[in-house]
Amino acid sequence: MSKMIFKLGKRAAATLAGTLLSLSVSAQEIPLDRVVAIVNDGIVLQSELNTRINLVRDQLQQRSTQMPQYDILRKQVLERLILDSLQLQLAEQRGIRVSDRQLAMALENIARQNNLTLDQFREAVIAEGQNFDTFREQIRRELMITQVQRSVVNSRIRVTEQDLRNYLESEEGKASSNAEYNLSNILLAVPTQATPAMIQDAQQKAAQLYEDLKAGEDFAQAAISYSNAPNALKGGELGWRKINELPVQLSNALKNQPVGTLTPPIRTPGGFHILKVNGKRGGDTVLIEQTKVRHILLKPTEIRNAEQSRLKIYELAERLRQGEDFAQLAREYSDDPGSGSEGGSLGWTQDGQMVPEFEQTMNATPVGELSEPFRTQFGWHILQVEGRRTQDVGEKVIENQARNSIRKRRFNEELENWLREIHSQAYIEIKE
Repeated sequence: MSKMIFKLGKRAAATLAGTLLSLSVSAQEIPLDRVVAIVNDGIVLQSELNTRINLVRDQLQQRSTQMPQYDILRKQVLERLILDSLQLQLAEQRGIRVSDRQLAMALENIARQNNLTLDQFREAVIAEGQNFDTFREQIRRELMITQVQRSVVNSRIRVTEQDLRNYLESEEGKASSNAEYNLSNILLAVPTQATPAMIQDAQQKAAQLYEDLKAGEDFAQAAISYSNAPNALKGGELGWRKINELPVQLSNALKNQPVGTLTPPIRTPGGFHILKVNGKRGGDTVLIEQTKVRHILLKPTEIRNAEQSRLKIYELAERLRQGEDFAQLAREYSDDPGSGSEGGSLGWTQDGQMVPEFEQTMNATPVGELSEPFRTQFGWHILQVEGRRTQDVGEKVIENQARNSIRKRRFNEELENWLREIHSQAYIEIKE
């Protein structure tokens, strides 16, 4: 599960790729590791590939999913490691970091979801034969990848007032809530500049795969073997999704689909999708979760640059932890004129109101606690959660949910586009 990315020039990386690391023991050379791929200025090692393959195998066994052929599994895992490497390099370039406190909170959340304490969760990971420190660092890397995805992809998405009106006036938008579907998917991707022959070939493969699935082929194994989607190694599992958060082509195909059914291949800009409906629930949402939050914002000015703003927010965070009054510091230092005069208070908020980075930090911070300093497009923040409550759905909430649904729908499409872009623009050399 470990990912090691060394910062090397392409020529240096290529030279290293041809060198087999070895250790002389009793006059014998024992190979330790080798480079299997060069990814821009980083490399992917054989040991890393082996570790991830073993992890995927363990996960498939736990799900009782038939194992694909080794060369197919290896190809899928290596492709995922290459994409992870590209995203981690971008995260490093953008200065994205995951603090020990953020990592600890994430691990506690994972333990809680498994009805375990953190100590019990650590013991469970070790009992499965994994090194907990390695597991911990993999979670840190996954958090970094999530952050860089949110940062880049959300910056490419714009939701206008006209978009919102069109959505609310549509058949989907007129419903204040939607049923949720538990889905799995297979994507046979089509390149952006695909020729008609390439599109026809992908369509024929999707049609044949659909017939094979109807005849009883295991969906999870087929996803691992054939799917080009980011969730392929999870057996194609998408989890619970509201129908209005999916691309229009997919949501239209899902309407009135019973649990356990498959959709015929669905054409989207990214390729051909096959969906499996694993479950369905809800349809009448009347309550929402709200968070009462306050924050301090520091943004670059003519007299304080970005780095000075970062250092200052960390100084204020330390002063808050030493017991200084949040409201007083917000009134004195915050560059948000609206909330600053109110002691940093943003009142009661819900999903869809704040930028994604702010919401992610707010939702991960327990009531009464301070967050670590974090950055959004507006500057550097530190926030404190003052309370949480469940509130009845009203007209304002429906509008915010609609805006969030539009953004989520576009996020999934834009993420696939972005991943294809960074892959096509990267220097990638596979060492067989």
